[in-house]
Amino acid sequence: MLKIGISSCFFHPDITRPIFKGKRLLYIEECMTHYVMGTGNFPILIPTLNENLKVSDLVREIDGLVLHGGSDVSPISYGETPLKPEWSGDYFRDVYETKLLRECIKQNKPVLGICRGIQLVNVAFGGTLYQDIETEKPDAIIHRNWDIYENLVHEITFQKDSILNYGIVQVNSVHHQAIKLLGNNLVVEAISSSDGIIEAIRTDSHTSFVYGIQWHPEFQDKEDKSLFNRDIIFNLFLDEVKKNKTLS
Repeated sequence: MLKIGISSCFFHPDITRPIFKGKRLLYIEECMTHYVMGTGNFPILIPTLNENLKVSDLVREIDGLVLHGGSDVSPISYGETPLKPEWSGDYFRDVYETKLLRECIKQNKPVLGICRGIQLVNVAFGGTLYQDIETEKPDAIIHRNWDIYENLVHEITFQKDSILNYGIVQVNSVHHQAIKLLGNNLVVEAISSSDGIIEAIRTDSHTSFVYGIQWHPEFQDKEDKSLFNRDIIFNLFLDEVKKNKTLS
């Protein structure tokens, strides 16, 4: 059984909250844990650091890392000012996840970024984001509809030289931000067929495996054959985890 670390989402200190007044709460969305457990592996929430543990200590205890969805990446993290207060994102989480990502690369632990995760990877590699697709790329299709959430779907096209050369497939879409300027040493794996928004990326390195996708396979019904098979992405990641574990 592999130990798959999952980066935390945060509820930051809030004195008006009726539980754990003024405390920071760490959590994982349930579908994400079930996605990992569905492959027979063990999900582990990665905590924030204190004086007793370094990020290297935490990463040493896991076999691979998933950076999953949640709050926006802060524009401050890629050198911009939020265009609206509601797009300010979570800079605290950005710093926390970037440290985990860089340490995983250092220790050669594979990383899978999902939704916010692909955006965080891109920013960590020096790229930028559309703070809001509708505002900054008005010719784009709708990529998030709050009312129907993961039931919004569209086609993506895998590039011919991609690792997963599956041509045109359909995925869900639950994001209002997306990659604008691609980060250094990253390769585009797939784009939105209608508007060219980047939907999947990977590192171009042969020594570290980092793969990011914009959609949410963990939200999919396993029996829904209309969408790109949700197991393909995670099995790609797990194959790299197993390979790395064998070599180490």
